[in-house]
Amino acid sequence: MKTRLEKAHQHFRSCLSYSKRHRNIPTEFRKMKLYYGVNACSLAVLITALEADIPVELVKVDIYHSPHTTPDGSDYSEVNPKLNVPILEFSDGRRLSEVAVQLQYLADQEPGYGLAPDRLSDERYRLQEWLNYISSELHKSFSPWLFHSEVGRPAQEAARNKIAFRLRLVEERLRDHQYLMGGYTIADAYLFTILAWSAFAKVPLDEFPSIRTWQARVGTRPAVVEALRRHV
Repeated sequence: MKTRLEKAHQHFRSCLSYSKRHRNIPTEFRKMKLYYGVNACSLAVLITALEADIPVELVKVDIYHSPHTTPDGSDYSEVNPKLNVPILEFSDGRRLSEVAVQLQYLADQEPGYGLAPDRLSDERYRLQEWLNYISSELHKSFSPWLFHSEVGRPAQEAARNKIAFRLRLVEERLRDHQYLMGGYTIADAYLFTILAWSAFAKVPLDEFPSIRTWQARVGTRPAVVEALRRHV
């Protein structure tokens, strides 16, 4: 039979679960849309929304044909003249672009989940270092160079060599840390998304055992598993 203490703990967990499911969610969150593309970096934003328990309505964008369109046939350029995904759209019509910015925005709305350090802390700037490194040195080395054969084989091989060089820094970091910042943050969601392109882009990760171990660790997180299920 359960002791009185065990029953009290069970009741507390039930109340906590109910509170989490039924808390007052800001209006802009209830109607927030995430415009995404299959196999695109929007996966990182969906992972973060799920990690932070922030509901988003997914709007799929056909990014593989021109013009890019939404499910109702609308021209996506009317949503984002940059023509890239993702876009976060709020209930009042405001929109936010750029993955590194969107990730920080979501993390800051639910700071209790610890997805980003405090905005005024030194650690926040370390996080931004990683976000910028992933964005400029890795993301933009994969895309467009390894996604468009028309750039030519020499350019693609040069991009792969640069990626391998840049991943050595990541490998060194993950050799002694479970995650990029020590604990899991939005930087891990972003890096996981980019490195998910490795097989398609023919970027071997065999020489990076710490990265592969980290990938497996991140890939088992419930939010990541659910994001991969939805981001299709």
